[in-house]
Parts: sequence; C-alpha cells; structure tokens
Amino acid sequence: MTAMPEPDQTTAAPRPAGRPESLADLLGGRRGAVDATLPPVAFALGWLFTGRSLLGGVAAAVVAGTAVAGWRLRRGDRPRSVLVGLLAVCVAALVALRTGRASDFFLIQVLSNAASALAWAVSIVVRWPLLGVLVGVALGQRGRWRRDPALLRAYARGSWVWAGTYVLRLAVFVPLYFGGQVLALVAARVALTWPLVAAALALSWLVIRRSLPAGHPGLRHPVTEPNPPAGKTSRGERAER
Repeated sequence: MTAMPEPDQTTAAPRPAGRPESLADLLGGRRGAVDATLPPVAFALGWLFTGRSLLGGVAAAVVAGTAVAGWRLRRGDRPRSVLVGLLAVCVAALVALRTGRASDFFLIQVLSNAASALAWAVSIVVRWPLLGVLVGVALGQRGRWRRDPALLRAYARGSWVWAGTYVLRLAVFVPLYFGGQVLALVAARVALTWPLVAAALALSWLVIRRSLPAGHPGLRHPVTEPNPPAGKTSRGERAER
C-alpha cells in the first residue's frame, strides 16, 4: 500500500543524449506510484455512488486493483510485484469489511507507512541504506557499492529523504484516519503518492550528487579500494561493519 521505488524490470525508455542518468531512470518509481492511487480512488467513488455502502466501495476497489494488476502484467512487470499490490488491496478490503468502517480501508496503508519509515531509518543506522540496496539491485552490483565509502555515505544521506516521506505521510494520514475522514484520506493518498515519489526521486538524487566528491565516476562505477596488506583493514571494509 506504500509507494516505494522499485527497480524497473521492463525496458526503459532511452534517455536524451547528454542528460545524466537519474534515480527516476534507474528505479522507475513514479509509474508504479500512479497505479497505486487507482484502487483507493475507486473505493471512494464506489462508496459514494452506492449511498456510502461499504460493500460498494470494496467491490470497486477490488475491480480496480484487478484491472491494474492485469495492466501491469501486460506491460511486463514482475508477477510477484503485481500480486503483492493486488494482495494489499484485497487485505485492505477485508479489514474494512471486518470492522464495518470505511476509513479502515486505509489502516493497512497507515501501518505499512509506519513500518517503512522504521525500515528506512534502521537501514541507515546499520549501514545498509535501502536506497543503495535498490539502486545496487537495479545496476546488478549486489553489495559492491558498499565498498565505496563515498557512495555508502551518499546513499545514507539520500535514504533520509525517503524516510522523511513516510514520516510526512504518517503526519497527514493518522489524524485523518482517527477522524474517519474517508474522502480526505483518498485526497491525501493521491497527493502524497506519485507527486511525493517524484519529489523524493529528484531530491534524493540531488543529495547523492552533492554528497559525492568531485571526480567520482558515479553510481555505476563504485570506487573500491585495493585489498589491504594482511592485518590491516581498509576504509571500505570498515564501512561495511
């Protein structure tokens, strides 16, 4: 139910010559975030058009989620990612039906944003910043980027941007959820999904670029130190600890 950047497994559109490759090029996060807003919007419309019937809203959300899943499979997204998205919609619908409160359709979203904020913060503290993990997967680097102290530091700073997006969502969603503000929750979901993801992609990319020293070859080329003599530990190895 959250919008996290995910390495795009489909064929990326060619970027204009001379334009530096950005996080948006590598992760393709904005497109998936747009898809994520459709089931909540469908829920609100179904809920309103059926006289605030919870069943009507849930049915509309599940139909929209199924349609989005079919579209994502057709355009070549990974089946596991598609099924996780559809499962999130179904679980949200079941929670709302179980409690009988329309606002509980967004409970999974609130909880997942809290979990995501914690996960991003912990990843930075343990020196496995999630932004580096995601970009490393997209570039096929595995953990090689962690042996570059400059990249490790830059990814940690960029990851704080993403942790902040989840804290911001919580600051908006939690009061609306406890107030039972269904339509406001939908509006907040749309406003704080793809526009926020686009902003986070741009800002975290700017943070990374400014954090790397002059002359660094970039994300695709981690600068790893040569193996140290026996009994000595390099800065790259210390960064991994």
